[in-house]
Amino acid sequence: MHPYKRLTLLCGHYGSGKTNVALNMAFELKRQYAQVAIADLDIVNPYFRTKDSSAALEREGIRLIVSPYAGSNVDIPAMPQEMYAICDDRRLHAVVDVGGDDRGALALGRLVPAILEENDYEMLMVINRYRPLTPDAASTLEVMREIETACGLRFTGLVNNSNLGAQTTPQDIADSMEYAQAVAKQSGLPLLFTSVRADFYETLKDKIPDLFPMQLQQSLPGI
Repeated sequence: MHPYKRLTLLCGHYGSGKTNVALNMAFELKRQYAQVAIADLDIVNPYFRTKDSSAALEREGIRLIVSPYAGSNVDIPAMPQEMYAICDDRRLHAVVDVGGDDRGALALGRLVPAILEENDYEMLMVINRYRPLTPDAASTLEVMREIETACGLRFTGLVNNSNLGAQTTPQDIADSMEYAQAVAKQSGLPLLFTSVRADFYETLKDKIPDLFPMQLQQSLPGI
């Protein structure tokens, strides 16, 4: 895996799979650091997907920072005060699941001055060739620029998470590499890794560089 900064910010269009990447990165971080958190910046109640893994996160000692209204029928699009801990407590290594549209990016914008002052972060775009609004490099770059404009931070790297959900095959992932490399070339950003289901790892490890084997959210420990 690419070396972690203290803060890892993950952005991507809805359906890119960034929440599953964020959860797996948090578990990876916990193997290296004592104090780890995952923060969910999706500020609209139906999209707090990290909440679904709260039992697994608690079992592993990973702090979950999410709206107190997540998982309820109360929809208050506000960032919880606890979110500022990811900047204030520099002993904490955190993965931040930023919202899938401008609202989440705008919420991140409130933290940008502190993030830039510390300058110990990566902002990664999670890309998925198989989503309707990001099927090619040009459309993916358009989404990237919208997010950058909304939050005031530039991306530092890419994560290829191209998948078709439960229907994904190893060939689908192999077929996505040309797309991922085109996004990297046109954006000028490094492609840090390609995420794959853990059971695909052995099949693909000699074909695709920098693979990150992941458990699907419903398969994480404790769920």
